[in-house]
Amino acid sequence: MIEVNHISKEFVSPKKYPGLKGAIKGLFSREKVIKKAVDDISFQIEDGEIVGYIGSNGAGKSTTIKMMTGILTPTKGNCIINGVDPNKKRKENAQNIGVVFGQRTQLWWDLPLSESFTILKEIYNVSDEEYEKQMKFLNEVLELSEFFDRPVRNLSLGQRMRADLGAALLHNPKVLYLDEPTIGLDVLVKDNIRKAIKE
Repeated sequence: MIEVNHISKEFVSPKKYPGLKGAIKGLFSREKVIKKAVDDISFQIEDGEIVGYIGSNGAGKSTTIKMMTGILTPTKGNCIINGVDPNKKRKENAQNIGVVFGQRTQLWWDLPLSESFTILKEIYNVSDEEYEKQMKFLNEVLELSEFFDRPVRNLSLGQRMRADLGAALLHNPKVLYLDEPTIGLDVLVKDNIRKAIKE
């Protein structure tokens, strides 16, 4: 299902120097700083497995997930997700994955949640029948109906995270990536989200 082969990711940026003189020097300097965010990681995840990826801040967890989703291209190595290289077949990969990044939302801020879901339904080519079936399931496990007609900007953090999880699951993806989906939530909401994910 997921195969990660010796991936590495390096970020290159101009070297910075202190003070005003340093700022001027930086304009003309060609020196670069290379930051290695991920260094030669390999693993496999089989169909049906739930895997936790842990490490300290800055260890490269989010960068690895971004490479597996196709958002970032590895500097070295490759990923195969459900038989697809996410960097070469981005659309095909996007149809088969769901992603929740705790600090970012895929929902439209000024629209009611229901409109965001309608837009995502069209983006993912979800049939009316499949949409109704999936929405019934999502309402049962995430209880979205209580705030479904409210603008996303008016949702609490817990409601927004439940909505983001629902949006990631709307097209019934084969692979679901969750990057800190319970960040900033209270214990009860975290527990409900974990139950919904297992369901």
